[in-house]
Amino acid sequence: MNTKNKIQNTISFAALFLLAAYTLAPILIVFMNSFKGRFFISDAPFELPTSETFVGIKNYFSGIEKTGFIKAFGYSLFITVFSVATVVFFTSMTAWAITRVKSKLSSFIYYMLVFSMIIPFQMVMFTMSKMANILHLDNPLGIIVLYLGFGAGLSVFIFSGFVKSIPLEIEEAAMMDGCNPLQLYFLVVFPVLQPVTVTVAILNTMWIWNDYLLPYLVIGNNYKTIPIAVQYLQGGYGSRDMGAMMACLVMAIIPIIIFYFTSQKSIIKGVTAGAVKG
Repeated sequence: MNTKNKIQNTISFAALFLLAAYTLAPILIVFMNSFKGRFFISDAPFELPTSETFVGIKNYFSGIEKTGFIKAFGYSLFITVFSVATVVFFTSMTAWAITRVKSKLSSFIYYMLVFSMIIPFQMVMFTMSKMANILHLDNPLGIIVLYLGFGAGLSVFIFSGFVKSIPLEIEEAAMMDGCNPLQLYFLVVFPVLQPVTVTVAILNTMWIWNDYLLPYLVIGNNYKTIPIAVQYLQGGYGSRDMGAMMACLVMAIIPIIIFYFTSQKSIIKGVTAGAVKG
């Protein structure tokens, strides 16, 4: 390796190291402060816990008690799991259908779904919350329908790119063997979609798990998810239990980090495979 390549590699490593540090720093600061007393966090947020500021796991018990974290975790888990499963199930079938069926209607549906990605949520949130109330969707089951609507655009777009890379001969061979459309999809197409399915599932999981605004507008105080429960740690006159808040944020981050790291290879595989043909 010549000197020029060594310099380039060193610069690349340094740039990536700084980017990683910039990304991980907020998470490490939150984790570090979750073990400090509430009155020391604002005064010295970037200092490591000392014998004076360290309170052990007291903040975690306090956060669980004050926010009803266990119940909020259950609501978040239920909404996330079933919303992601619904999005994956319906958008994968939609993407396959509009990709394989060449017609003006399928093209119109595709472009409308893609167009929906550029519409800001703030433009429709008040109308949406009112309609959700009228249609009795203001509950953990009903909000799944709303997440399907908001997540359909990006999910169909990603699935469609992957479906275009699947050789049509595979499906033709299955149809010659007697498969009907449902059998063709569930027995042949959907197993092939596994890499991009994991990609779509991860992207939607991170979005839905951390979403605050949609659950706040639709289900509000009746069914508090974790982001809403953490918000209620703010007391009168703007006072906050920062220790309990940091602890709750750590507990909320851990499941999504574990899920991401166990599936991160599939993200790269799904995105690159879906980009083969466009």
